[in-house]
Amino acid sequence: MNGVVGLPANQSSEPWPKLALMVVGRIIAVILLAALAVAVIYPLLWMVFSSFKTNREIFDTPWGLPGALRWENFVRAGDAGVVRYFVNSILVTAGSILTTTLISAWAAFGLVRARMPFSNVVTGLILGGLMVAPTVALIPLFGLLQDLHIYDTLWALIVLYTAFRIPFTTFLIRAYMVGLPSSIDEAAYVDGATSWQIFWHVIFPLCRPIMVSAALLQALFAWNEFAFALVFISTRDSKTLPVGLVDMQSRLLTDWPIQFAGLTMAALPMIALFLIGQRHFLRGLTDGIGK
Repeated sequence: MNGVVGLPANQSSEPWPKLALMVVGRIIAVILLAALAVAVIYPLLWMVFSSFKTNREIFDTPWGLPGALRWENFVRAGDAGVVRYFVNSILVTAGSILTTTLISAWAAFGLVRARMPFSNVVTGLILGGLMVAPTVALIPLFGLLQDLHIYDTLWALIVLYTAFRIPFTTFLIRAYMVGLPSSIDEAAYVDGATSWQIFWHVIFPLCRPIMVSAALLQALFAWNEFAFALVFISTRDSKTLPVGLVDMQSRLLTDWPIQFAGLTMAALPMIALFLIGQRHFLRGLTDGIGK
């Protein structure tokens, strides 16, 4: 009888080592995530704080808070050209988001929903675009843009950003559309809807999470892209933020508060955009990967 009574006691004591390991594992995970958060957030905060300082404060107290909120640093950064670069980046980013997401969504709809021959071959050809390195194509693209008479214009960047991101975006949206039931299309066809109507009024709204994910990824790419913007834009007034800030740095030399103010103005829109769309962004990526 003692053996029978003692068995549950032994069984109840067995989970404690596992529970302790789980607690230790969670503590380690929290510490690592906290360290990662500090490593990511602190440089951004340091950049923002430095944008309000003077040159002397940056060198005397580099890790301290600014003595005052000097908003005139942002005004001077705008006068140095940041506002113009900012507007150019918005135009290029918005234009490439619109063209890339719409073309990729329509291409994914055709590959998934349309019964077309050699659809797998077409999918492979589209995904083959992921293997093309943008820097390898700089020389032929230079002549192509000149022949199209869009060299040194914002249209050149919109066209290039769209062309080089369509393969990845199509793959992303296609992975999401594969999981949508085909009965939705069949019901719409029975009701007399055309393929165009099904795409806009049925499939496109259902793909909102992955469309937000694709738009955010395209925004990050277009906003931060440097190589194409450096090579194919030569006029100062047409430069985007990454190239414009480098140009501004060469002109301002040691005026660090103005440079930090420009960097802050360049970083904040993408941070705000991600915070606004993060729920749909994560949902779209996880659903697409899961499917």
